[in-house]
Amino acid sequence: MTATLTRFVAEPPPGDVADALERLRHVGDVARIAVMPDVHLAEGVCVGTVVATRTLLLPAAVGGDIGCGMAAVACDVEAAVLADARTAAAVLVGLQRAIPALRYPGAVADHPLPPALAARPLSSPSLQSEQRRTAGLQLGTLGRGNHFLELQADDEDRLWLMVHSGSRGIGTAIRDHHDALAEPIGAGLRGLVADSPAGEAYLHDMQWALDYAEASRAHMVARAAEVFNRCFKGHVRTDTWISCHHNFVRREQHGDEWLWVHRKGAVSARADEPGIVPGSMGAPSYHTRGRGEVAGLCSSAHGAGRALSRGEARRQIRAGDVVAQMGGVWFDHRAADALRDEAPAAYKDIGAVMRAQRELTRVVRRLRPLLSFK
Repeated sequence: MTATLTRFVAEPPPGDVADALERLRHVGDVARIAVMPDVHLAEGVCVGTVVATRTLLLPAAVGGDIGCGMAAVACDVEAAVLADARTAAAVLVGLQRAIPALRYPGAVADHPLPPALAARPLSSPSLQSEQRRTAGLQLGTLGRGNHFLELQADDEDRLWLMVHSGSRGIGTAIRDHHDALAEPIGAGLRGLVADSPAGEAYLHDMQWALDYAEASRAHMVARAAEVFNRCFKGHVRTDTWISCHHNFVRREQHGDEWLWVHRKGAVSARADEPGIVPGSMGAPSYHTRGRGEVAGLCSSAHGAGRALSRGEARRQIRAGDVVAQMGGVWFDHRAADALRDEAPAAYKDIGAVMRAQRELTRVVRRLRPLLSFK
Protein backbone atom coordinates (compact mmCIF):
# COMPACT_ATOMS: atom_id res chain seq x y z
CA MET A 1 0.00 0.00 0.00
CA THR A 2 1.30 3.46 -0.93
CA ALA A 3 1.50 6.02 1.88
CA THR A 4 -0.52 9.23 1.66
CA LEU A 5 1.62 12.33 1.17
CA THR A 6 0.57 15.90 1.90
CA ARG A 7 2.73 18.88 0.96
CA PHE A 8 2.80 22.29 2.64
CA VAL A 9 5.25 24.01 0.33
CA ALA A 10 5.67 27.45 -1.21
CA GLU A 11 6.80 25.98 -4.53
CA PRO A 12 7.21 22.51 -6.06
CA PRO A 13 10.26 20.77 -4.58
CA PRO A 14 13.29 20.08 -6.79
CA GLY A 15 13.29 16.84 -8.75
CA ASP A 16 15.72 15.03 -6.46
CA VAL A 17 13.58 15.89 -3.42
CA ALA A 18 10.38 14.83 -5.21
CA ASP A 19 12.00 11.54 -6.21
CA ALA A 20 13.15 10.86 -2.63
CA LEU A 21 9.65 11.55 -1.30
CA GLU A 22 8.09 9.28 -3.90
CA ARG A 23 10.43 6.43 -2.96
CA LEU A 24 9.54 6.94 0.68
CA ARG A 25 5.83 6.57 -0.11
CA HIS A 26 6.42 2.98 -1.22
CA VAL A 27 8.38 1.82 1.84
CA GLY A 28 6.48 -0.85 3.71
CA ASP A 29 4.89 0.22 7.03
CA VAL A 30 5.03 3.94 6.13
CA ALA A 31 1.43 5.10 6.54
CA ARG A 32 1.53 8.87 6.08
CA ILE A 33 4.02 11.57 5.09
CA ALA A 34 3.76 15.33 5.59
CA VAL A 35 6.20 17.59 3.77
CA MET A 36 7.10 20.89 5.40
CA PRO A 37 7.87 24.10 3.45
CA ASP A 38 11.56 24.01 4.42
CA VAL A 39 12.09 20.56 2.89
CA HIS A 40 15.47 19.88 1.29
CA LEU A 41 17.55 16.90 0.27
CA ALA A 42 19.46 14.94 2.90
CA GLU A 43 20.85 11.45 3.35
CA GLY A 44 18.18 8.77 3.87
CA VAL A 45 15.16 11.01 4.46
CA CYS A 46 14.82 14.65 3.42
CA VAL A 47 15.05 17.32 6.09
CA GLY A 48 11.62 18.86 6.60
CA THR A 49 9.80 15.52 6.34
CA VAL A 50 7.40 13.97 8.85
CA VAL A 51 7.05 10.20 8.46
CA ALA A 52 4.38 8.19 10.28
CA THR A 53 4.80 4.41 10.52
CA ARG A 54 2.61 1.76 12.15
CA THR A 55 5.09 -0.65 13.74
CA LEU A 56 8.63 0.33 12.73
CA LEU A 57 11.15 2.88 13.93
CA LEU A 58 13.35 4.39 11.21
CA PRO A 59 16.58 5.89 12.62
CA ALA A 60 17.25 7.66 9.32
CA ALA A 61 13.87 9.43 9.57
CA VAL A 62 15.10 11.09 12.79
CA GLY A 63 18.66 11.66 11.64
CA GLY A 64 21.96 11.82 13.45
CA ASP A 65 21.58 15.04 15.41
CA ILE A 66 18.90 13.58 17.67
CA GLY A 67 17.33 16.26 19.84
CA CYS A 68 18.57 19.14 17.72
CA GLY A 69 16.24 22.00 18.51
CA MET A 70 15.70 25.48 19.78
CA ALA A 71 15.52 27.43 23.01
CA ALA A 72 14.44 31.03 23.41
CA VAL A 73 14.26 33.31 26.43
CA ALA A 74 13.61 37.03 26.90
CA CYS A 75 15.96 39.45 28.63
CA ASP A 76 14.97 42.19 31.05
CA VAL A 77 16.46 44.95 28.87
CA GLU A 78 15.52 46.69 25.65
CA ALA A 79 17.16 45.89 22.34
CA ALA A 80 18.76 49.34 22.29
CA VAL A 81 21.55 48.03 24.51
CA LEU A 82 23.11 46.57 21.36
CA ALA A 83 23.03 49.82 19.42
CA ASP A 84 26.54 50.60 20.63
CA ALA A 85 29.30 48.93 18.60
CA ARG A 86 31.58 48.54 21.63
CA THR A 87 28.87 46.72 23.58
CA ALA A 88 28.13 44.41 20.64
CA ALA A 89 31.82 43.65 20.23
CA ALA A 90 32.15 42.89 23.94
CA VAL A 91 29.19 40.50 23.72
CA LEU A 92 30.68 38.68 20.73
CA VAL A 93 34.04 38.31 22.45
CA GLY A 94 32.34 37.15 25.65
CA LEU A 95 30.32 34.52 23.80
CA GLN A 96 33.40 33.27 21.96
CA ARG A 97 35.13 32.70 25.30
CA ALA A 98 32.11 31.23 27.10
CA ILE A 99 30.60 28.96 24.44
CA PRO A 100 33.02 26.98 22.26
CA ALA A 101 31.99 25.29 19.03
CA LEU A 102 33.52 22.09 20.42
CA ARG A 103 36.10 20.92 22.93
CA TYR A 104 39.10 18.75 22.17
CA PRO A 105 39.90 15.79 24.46
CA GLY A 106 42.98 16.41 26.57
CA ALA A 107 43.01 20.14 25.85
CA VAL A 108 40.67 21.08 28.68
CA ALA A 109 39.82 19.99 32.18
CA ASP A 110 37.29 17.25 32.78
CA HIS A 111 33.66 18.09 32.04
CA PRO A 112 31.54 15.46 33.79
CA LEU A 113 27.96 14.90 32.78
CA PRO A 114 25.23 16.26 35.05
CA PRO A 115 24.30 13.51 37.54
CA ALA A 116 20.79 13.06 36.10
CA LEU A 117 22.27 12.19 32.70
CA ALA A 118 25.28 10.25 34.00
CA ALA A 119 22.97 7.95 35.99
CA ARG A 120 21.28 6.72 32.80
CA PRO A 121 23.57 4.37 30.84
CA LEU A 122 22.99 3.85 27.14
CA SER A 123 21.99 0.52 25.70
CA SER A 124 25.34 -0.93 24.59
CA PRO A 125 28.94 -0.97 25.83
CA SER A 126 30.13 0.92 22.74
CA LEU A 127 27.58 3.71 23.27
CA GLN A 128 28.37 3.86 26.98
CA SER A 129 32.05 4.28 26.09
CA GLU A 130 31.16 7.16 23.75
CA GLN A 131 28.92 8.61 26.45
CA ARG A 132 31.82 8.62 28.96
CA ARG A 133 34.38 9.83 26.44
CA THR A 134 32.64 12.72 24.72
CA ALA A 135 29.18 13.55 26.08
CA GLY A 136 30.34 15.47 29.14
CA LEU A 137 33.12 17.11 27.17
CA GLN A 138 30.77 18.46 24.50
CA LEU A 139 27.89 19.49 26.78
CA GLY A 140 27.35 23.22 26.36
CA THR A 141 29.23 23.46 23.05
CA LEU A 142 27.41 25.04 20.15
CA GLY A 143 28.55 22.89 17.26
CA ARG A 144 29.19 24.03 13.71
CA GLY A 145 27.12 24.25 10.54
CA ASN A 146 23.74 25.88 11.03
CA HIS A 147 23.91 25.94 14.84
CA PHE A 148 23.89 29.41 16.30
CA LEU A 149 23.21 31.74 19.17
CA GLU A 150 21.36 34.94 18.30
CA LEU A 151 20.19 38.08 20.04
CA GLN A 152 16.94 39.41 18.63
CA ALA A 153 14.37 42.16 19.13
CA ASP A 154 10.62 41.64 19.20
CA ASP A 155 8.09 44.22 18.00
CA GLU A 156 8.13 45.84 21.43
CA ASP A 157 11.94 46.17 21.26
CA ARG A 158 12.49 43.65 24.03
CA LEU A 159 15.71 41.68 23.73
CA TRP A 160 15.48 37.90 23.21
CA LEU A 161 18.10 35.17 23.13
CA MET A 162 17.70 32.20 20.77
CA VAL A 163 19.91 29.08 20.68
CA HIS A 164 19.96 26.34 18.04
CA SER A 165 22.00 23.24 18.86
CA GLY A 166 21.66 19.49 19.32
CA SER A 167 23.13 16.34 20.80
CA ARG A 168 26.56 16.78 19.24
CA GLY A 169 28.46 13.60 18.37
CA ILE A 170 26.59 11.30 20.74
CA GLY A 171 23.37 11.63 18.72
CA THR A 172 25.11 10.48 15.55
CA ALA A 173 26.68 7.57 17.42
CA ILE A 174 23.23 6.49 18.64
CA ARG A 175 21.75 6.72 15.14
CA ASP A 176 24.60 4.78 13.54
CA HIS A 177 24.58 2.05 16.19
CA HIS A 178 20.87 1.33 15.95
CA ASP A 179 20.64 1.74 12.18
CA ALA A 180 23.31 -0.95 11.82
CA LEU A 181 21.12 -3.32 13.88
CA ALA A 182 17.97 -2.59 11.87
CA GLU A 183 16.59 -4.59 8.95
CA PRO A 184 16.44 -3.27 5.36
CA ILE A 185 12.91 -2.16 4.43
CA GLY A 186 13.44 -0.50 1.04
CA ALA A 187 14.57 2.81 -0.46
CA GLY A 188 17.89 2.44 1.34
CA LEU A 189 16.19 2.61 4.74
CA ARG A 190 16.34 0.25 7.70
CA GLY A 191 13.76 -0.30 10.41
CA LEU A 192 13.43 -1.62 13.97
CA VAL A 193 10.24 -3.18 15.29
CA ALA A 194 9.14 -0.66 17.90
CA ASP A 195 7.93 -3.15 20.51
CA SER A 196 11.00 -5.40 20.19
CA PRO A 197 14.02 -5.19 22.51
CA ALA A 198 15.97 -3.50 19.71
CA GLY A 199 13.24 -0.91 19.20
CA GLU A 200 12.94 -0.23 22.91
CA ALA A 201 16.72 0.21 23.15
CA TYR A 202 16.64 2.81 20.37
CA LEU A 203 13.80 4.71 22.04
CA HIS A 204 15.68 4.66 25.36
CA ASP A 205 18.86 6.02 23.81
CA MET A 206 16.96 8.58 21.71
CA GLN A 207 15.25 9.93 24.83
CA TRP A 208 18.62 10.26 26.52
CA ALA A 209 19.89 12.26 23.54
CA LEU A 210 16.80 14.51 23.66
CA ASP A 211 17.40 15.23 27.34
CA TYR A 212 21.11 15.77 26.73
CA ALA A 213 20.46 18.26 23.93
CA GLU A 214 18.00 20.20 26.05
CA ALA A 215 20.44 20.28 28.98
CA SER A 216 23.18 21.47 26.65
CA ARG A 217 21.06 24.36 25.37
CA ALA A 218 20.16 25.32 28.93
CA HIS A 219 23.86 25.32 29.82
CA MET A 220 24.62 27.66 26.91
CA VAL A 221 21.81 30.00 27.90
CA ALA A 222 23.23 30.18 31.42
CA ARG A 223 26.72 30.98 30.11
CA ALA A 224 25.32 33.60 27.72
CA ALA A 225 23.39 35.16 30.60
CA GLU A 226 26.69 35.64 32.45
CA VAL A 227 28.06 37.48 29.41
CA PHE A 228 24.99 39.73 29.22
CA ASN A 229 25.25 40.62 32.88
CA ARG A 230 28.88 41.67 32.45
CA CYS A 231 28.33 43.58 29.20
CA PHE A 232 25.04 45.41 29.77
CA LYS A 233 23.72 44.37 33.19
CA GLY A 234 21.01 42.26 31.57
CA HIS A 235 19.38 39.12 32.92
CA VAL A 236 17.35 36.41 31.21
CA ARG A 237 13.72 35.95 32.22
CA THR A 238 13.36 32.23 32.85
CA ASP A 239 9.57 32.57 33.01
CA THR A 240 9.60 33.30 29.26
CA TRP A 241 11.46 30.08 28.34
CA ILE A 242 10.39 28.35 25.09
CA SER A 243 11.92 25.10 23.88
CA CYS A 244 11.32 22.55 21.13
CA HIS A 245 13.05 19.62 19.43
CA HIS A 246 12.98 19.05 15.70
CA ASN A 247 14.68 15.63 15.30
CA PHE A 248 12.82 12.87 17.18
CA VAL A 249 10.17 10.13 17.01
CA ARG A 250 7.14 9.77 19.25
CA ARG A 251 4.05 7.57 19.51
CA GLU A 252 1.00 9.71 18.69
CA GLN A 253 -2.66 9.24 17.94
CA HIS A 254 -3.85 10.73 14.67
CA GLY A 255 -7.52 10.18 14.04
CA ASP A 256 -8.37 6.66 15.11
CA GLU A 257 -4.85 5.33 14.52
CA TRP A 258 -1.75 5.22 16.72
CA LEU A 259 1.41 5.92 14.73
CA TRP A 260 5.13 6.37 15.24
CA VAL A 261 5.66 9.94 14.04
CA HIS A 262 9.24 10.68 12.98
CA ARG A 263 10.17 14.35 12.62
CA LYS A 264 13.42 15.14 10.82
CA GLY A 265 13.77 18.90 10.64
CA ALA A 266 10.18 19.44 11.77
CA VAL A 267 8.58 20.73 14.97
CA SER A 268 5.60 19.28 16.80
CA ALA A 269 2.67 21.66 16.33
CA ARG A 270 -0.25 20.23 18.24
CA ALA A 271 -3.09 22.61 19.04
CA ASP A 272 -1.67 25.64 20.89
CA GLU A 273 1.76 23.99 21.33
CA PRO A 274 4.63 26.55 21.48
CA GLY A 275 7.22 26.41 18.73
CA ILE A 276 10.23 28.28 17.37
CA VAL A 277 10.92 28.76 13.64
CA PRO A 278 14.25 30.54 12.99
CA GLY A 279 15.16 32.37 9.83
CA SER A 280 18.63 32.67 8.36
CA MET A 281 21.36 34.78 9.97
CA GLY A 282 19.97 37.94 8.39
CA ALA A 283 16.24 37.21 8.45
CA PRO A 284 13.46 37.32 11.05
CA SER A 285 12.55 34.38 13.30
CA TYR A 286 9.18 33.46 14.75
CA HIS A 287 7.63 32.14 17.93
CA THR A 288 4.53 30.15 17.05
CA ARG A 289 1.58 28.15 18.35
CA GLY A 290 0.51 24.96 16.66
CA ARG A 291 -2.88 24.57 15.00
CA GLY A 292 -3.02 20.77 15.35
CA GLU A 293 -3.48 20.30 11.60
CA VAL A 294 -4.17 16.59 11.06
CA ALA A 295 -3.08 16.60 7.41
CA GLY A 296 0.29 17.95 8.51
CA LEU A 297 0.66 15.31 11.23
CA CYS A 298 0.49 18.17 13.76
CA SER A 299 3.88 19.47 12.65
CA SER A 300 5.53 22.59 11.24
CA ALA A 301 8.73 23.70 9.56
CA HIS A 302 11.80 23.93 11.76
CA GLY A 303 13.38 26.88 9.96
CA ALA A 304 13.95 28.52 6.60
CA GLY A 305 15.48 25.42 5.01
CA ARG A 306 18.39 25.40 2.60
CA ALA A 307 17.98 26.85 -0.87
CA LEU A 308 21.56 25.97 -1.81
CA SER A 309 23.59 22.97 -0.73
CA ARG A 310 26.71 23.79 1.25
CA GLY A 311 28.88 23.08 -1.78
CA GLU A 312 26.75 25.27 -4.04
CA ALA A 313 26.76 28.08 -1.51
CA ARG A 314 30.55 28.00 -1.19
CA ARG A 315 30.86 28.16 -5.00
CA GLN A 316 28.35 30.97 -5.49
CA ILE A 317 28.72 33.19 -2.40
CA ARG A 318 31.76 35.30 -1.55
CA ALA A 319 32.85 36.60 1.84
CA GLY A 320 31.86 40.11 0.74
CA ASP A 321 28.37 38.85 -0.05
CA VAL A 322 28.03 37.57 3.50
CA VAL A 323 28.92 40.98 4.92
CA ALA A 324 26.49 42.73 2.57
CA GLN A 325 23.64 40.31 3.31
CA MET A 326 24.20 40.70 7.05
CA GLY A 327 23.84 44.48 6.94
CA GLY A 328 22.58 45.77 10.28
CA VAL A 329 23.33 42.51 12.16
CA TRP A 330 26.41 42.34 14.38
CA PHE A 331 28.67 39.34 13.71
CA ASP A 332 32.38 38.57 13.57
CA HIS A 333 33.43 39.75 10.10
CA ARG A 334 36.62 37.70 10.37
CA ALA A 335 34.42 34.61 9.98
CA ALA A 336 32.73 35.85 6.79
CA ASP A 337 34.64 33.48 4.51
CA ALA A 338 33.92 30.48 6.71
CA LEU A 339 30.24 31.44 6.85
CA ARG A 340 29.62 31.52 3.09
CA ASP A 341 27.52 28.35 3.28
CA GLU A 342 25.49 29.92 6.10
CA ALA A 343 24.85 33.22 4.30
CA PRO A 344 21.22 34.39 4.13
CA ALA A 345 21.21 33.71 0.36
CA ALA A 346 21.91 30.02 1.04
CA TYR A 347 18.49 29.73 2.70
CA LYS A 348 14.89 29.98 1.60
CA ASP A 349 12.77 33.06 2.22
CA ILE A 350 11.46 32.60 5.75
CA GLY A 351 8.42 34.73 4.90
CA ALA A 352 7.44 32.32 2.14
CA VAL A 353 7.94 29.39 4.53
CA MET A 354 5.64 30.95 7.13
CA ARG A 355 2.96 31.74 4.53
CA ALA A 356 3.09 28.16 3.25
CA GLN A 357 2.40 26.80 6.73
CA ARG A 358 -0.46 29.08 7.76
CA GLU A 359 -2.59 25.96 8.22
CA LEU A 360 0.01 24.47 10.55
CA THR A 361 0.90 27.34 12.92
CA ARG A 362 -0.04 30.84 13.95
CA VAL A 363 2.58 33.49 14.65
CA VAL A 364 2.85 34.68 18.24
CA ARG A 365 5.92 36.86 17.89
CA ARG A 366 8.21 38.07 15.11
CA LEU A 367 11.84 38.77 15.99
CA ARG A 368 14.48 40.60 13.99
CA PRO A 369 18.15 39.60 14.34
CA LEU A 370 20.55 42.00 16.06
CA LEU A 371 23.64 39.87 16.78
CA SER A 372 24.54 36.46 15.40
CA PHE A 373 27.14 34.15 16.90
CA LYS A 374 28.28 30.96 15.17
